Amino acid sequence: MAHPYAHLFEPIQIGPKVAKNRLWMTAHSTQLVKDHNFTDRHVAYYAERAKGGVGVITMEAMATHPTTQPYAGKIHAFDPAVIPNYKLLSAAVHEHGALLLAQPWHRGRETNGVVNRLPVWAPSAIPDTVYREMPHAMDEENINEILEGYTLAARYAAEGGLDGVEVHGLAHGYLLGQFLSPATNHRTDQYGGSDENRLRIVLDIIERTRREVGADLIVGVRINGDDGEVEGGLRTEHWAKIARSIADTGLIDYISVTQGTYQNRMLIYPTTPREQGYQIEATRQIKQMVPELPVVVAGRMTSPEKAEYAIASGASDMVGMARTLIADPEWPNKAREQRETDIRPCVGANHCMASIVSAPLACIHNPAVGREAELGTGTLAITDRPKSVAVVGGGPGGMRAALTLAQRGHEVTLFEKGTELGGQVNWIARSESYSEWGSIAGWLISQLGTTNVKIELGVEATVESLTKGGFDSVVVATGSTPLRTGWSVNHPARWANPEGLPGVDQFNVVTAQEALQNHAELGPNVMVFDDIGGRQAVVVAEHLQANRHQVELVTTLSSIAPELSATRDVGWVHQRLRRAGVVFTPHREVDSIDEDRVGLRDVHTGEIEVREPVDSVVLVTGSRAEDALFHGLKQVGAEVRAIGDCVSPRRVFNAIWEAELAAREI
Repeated sequence: MAHPYAHLFEPIQIGPKVAKNRLWMTAHSTQLVKDHNFTDRHVAYYAERAKGGVGVITMEAMATHPTTQPYAGKIHAFDPAVIPNYKLLSAAVHEHGALLLAQPWHRGRETNGVVNRLPVWAPSAIPDTVYREMPHAMDEENINEILEGYTLAARYAAEGGLDGVEVHGLAHGYLLGQFLSPATNHRTDQYGGSDENRLRIVLDIIERTRREVGADLIVGVRINGDDGEVEGGLRTEHWAKIARSIADTGLIDYISVTQGTYQNRMLIYPTTPREQGYQIEATRQIKQMVPELPVVVAGRMTSPEKAEYAIASGASDMVGMARTLIADPEWPNKAREQRETDIRPCVGANHCMASIVSAPLACIHNPAVGREAELGTGTLAITDRPKSVAVVGGGPGGMRAALTLAQRGHEVTLFEKGTELGGQVNWIARSESYSEWGSIAGWLISQLGTTNVKIELGVEATVESLTKGGFDSVVVATGSTPLRTGWSVNHPARWANPEGLPGVDQFNVVTAQEALQNHAELGPNVMVFDDIGGRQAVVVAEHLQANRHQVELVTTLSSIAPELSATRDVGWVHQRLRRAGVVFTPHREVDSIDEDRVGLRDVHTGEIEVREPVDSVVLVTGSRAEDALFHGLKQVGAEVRAIGDCVSPRRVFNAIWEAELAAREI
């Protein structure tokens, strides 16, 4: 019987090298950088993905000039100090049969000068939609500096023992893409105007790169398949012609295709509900234009079935993945072994994107990311002193603890007072746009099914029952309960009053969890009051609006869900909500609720305005840690650990991270 993913695991010639299969880990930031160079954590991170079976790895984008420094954690590819670390990286990756490439790049206008204190460089003085800093329009001397930076980057990649160089900066609206696009290149010199002039810097860089690395190493480019809805921007037909022009040089060995600019960031790294494989058809057009070259497709390639289709249908020759392999570095091996249910799915939460704003890379439900040497594949030690361990709470944290404990050889009983496992992830997944989040719990449930963990549903564990149960250790993951007081954080003194603001005790006032569990009990006109600024309020607002309620989303903040700027999808969420008809009301807090009337206070002026009729009010004002069991067990001297929301209500990531650490300590 033929292998269902036969195309994925065929070798392929890429210029002078052979990749063992068609799976390619595309470049992405890690923030594991120190002093603009690679670290031991990088070595472990990339080696883990190579060991997981991927055929080719392109490392994170590396600066070709000091002016491309959006944050401190960027590799300087133009500094010879990278050479020794390239050698360490290539040795670690080559041990597992994967190819390793550098990705020199420049962001152009899509950055600011806060970190490096230098002016932003761009072909024309047009600010970016995210950073909005006015760039310096590059002169010929500046262009020559960029050319030299790419030249040095290629030279050092070759000297460091890498397998090749992927020229970046064309895609995602970065510097070279800014030269290519008439929307961002208004020059009248030899680098502007005609298609030939706008392509000039790109071809110069490719020629220099090939000259530096010679015929024995790979040279490729990463381009867009579509810029998205950018006035005057480049669409698929334009990029296909650019691909043909680059291929005609005879200097490149492959083309990697992606999409989007910072004006369309949800084409670059979209969150759910963007469908997997959304870039396939645009990439197919690129492939048809350059049939002689291997072409890589990307864009939420999360399942083996979709990846196989992309190649089998002729849309591409290889499949690029980033977040998929962050979530599960063993994806290739599991797909090859047809262990699809064991693949930890990327759910499109973009916690990876949010994490690199202020910390190293992380995944919402893979705790080993960035900590592969300590937590990665093969690091879990089997205990030589098995214990009887109770885990209380069947949310993601509790399930992760139970799974790791069982894998280490402990005897584990998991108690969940409800009738199903999953915790708060289950009610978030009730919203159609976030249904993929249910896979966080679903994967853990499926993995628990391969262990001897005893699962007790509908059983509320108590201090007495756990003490009498003869357990050697207890992990408490009892979560949190949504607050019902309606108090805003603007009034901390009022939080001492547990009765809450006037009217919160009415039957038509509910929490977000209750609204998602049974929206049918809510009236036609619903007000969602958000004092958090995260995802909860927009999840419930979108869900209710989709189910024929008219929703007004009120927040004390200056905009709706500002925390989503870290996951990069705040604009996309706003677009979906506004198109659906959700009304946005910022700068307001709920002052009182009187039957079907709600008083709103302007947080700046104190003025009161009345909304009526408001049939139901949904409160999103934080949660209370359910820590009574933990403290009770501590008082009787039990060996007990608390994890997740029962310590402090936070994120799914924190619960799973703390669960993994606790389970490894016991």
